[in-house]
Amino acid sequence: MERITTIFVAVIVMNFLLFPCSSRGAAAPLTLSNTYSVVEYGAKPYGNFDSTQAFVAAWTLACGSIKPATIYVPPGRFMLRNVVFRGHCKNSAITFRIDGMLVAPSDYNVIGSAGNWLIFEHVNGVSIYGGILDGQGAGLWSCKRSGGRGCPSGATSLGFSNSDNIVISGVTSVNSQMFHIVINGCNNVKVQGVRVSAAGNSPNTDGIHVQSSKGVSILNSRIGTGDDCISVGPGTANLWIENVACGPGHGISIGSLGKESEEAGVQNVTVTRVRFSGTENGVRIKSWGRPSTGFARHILFQHALMTNVQNPIVIDQHYCPDQNNCPGQVSGVKISDVTYQDIQGTSATQVAVKFDCSSQYPCSDIRLEDVRLTFKGKPAQASCTNADGTASAFVQPQSCLTL
Repeated sequence: MERITTIFVAVIVMNFLLFPCSSRGAAAPLTLSNTYSVVEYGAKPYGNFDSTQAFVAAWTLACGSIKPATIYVPPGRFMLRNVVFRGHCKNSAITFRIDGMLVAPSDYNVIGSAGNWLIFEHVNGVSIYGGILDGQGAGLWSCKRSGGRGCPSGATSLGFSNSDNIVISGVTSVNSQMFHIVINGCNNVKVQGVRVSAAGNSPNTDGIHVQSSKGVSILNSRIGTGDDCISVGPGTANLWIENVACGPGHGISIGSLGKESEEAGVQNVTVTRVRFSGTENGVRIKSWGRPSTGFARHILFQHALMTNVQNPIVIDQHYCPDQNNCPGQVSGVKISDVTYQDIQGTSATQVAVKFDCSSQYPCSDIRLEDVRLTFKGKPAQASCTNADGTASAFVQPQSCLTL
């Protein structure tokens, strides 16, 4: 009898462990995966159906989950209006896996005044893998080029603001209205395997813009656009750029700096193993001609290949696009400790190296090491104003830096 009673109790205990009851007495569901497919919340892959609310619903659940969560976007075209994916979330591991395409509204006015199309704010541990982002910006570009006064400023396609531990991998951004990807006020961000594509005459379509951020890396990416392939704004530190192909575009630029009188500086930037093809600039530092507390220092440009680049190496401290409303003052941005190492290729203009620095704060500690740039099969030329530094190994064009 004792043996039967023991077996009976064991069976009850085992059933309780396998099938726990809820507070209402019903069996609680067993969650095997925190994956939220946007189609389960009403998204339609037709390209002309507004799926915005479905994405918001999936994000709300993922952000509210205490476990790692995945938001899945299946193949198809999903049209979205501007969306803010806002933290603070309960977990620090949210993954977007995008097998389809996200499409902005065909009417650029729908998101054109929002500033951002898709933006993440105050998040931690968000990763985006794959997918195509189509900003459908061609109509707005045409409006801007025609000088139309009714044109909105446009929207950045993908932005991260005040966020940490971010991964953007394998994403393709095409035809953004404004900047393609913006990293602002973030820490520990990895951008890898990204493809950016926009017309060479598309205005203000910077490929990747980084500002007020630390610990950002941009790796193994190809960028062709109508403005800077990569632009680096004030407050950026510890930035690593490697294996990036640029063209068309305005090159990789630190700046513009000095637009504000009180401004954070840029420091500890490495740009290595980069290729420029038919671009307006190669590696550039630019600042406005006005007083500023800004600076750029501890910069390394190395292992760069230039092919028919108009300005392969340039520092411009009188930056003023289109020469409209130029401040006409002396730049207060202090540029120092900049190294150009192993820069090779061809210039589309005779002056391949141009240092146009501030008369009040001359560029200092500029180093040229193994630079070989030609123009039409002959040695190119260099131009220096208010620039101090040294040249070592083989340097062509001949250095004009002053010791």
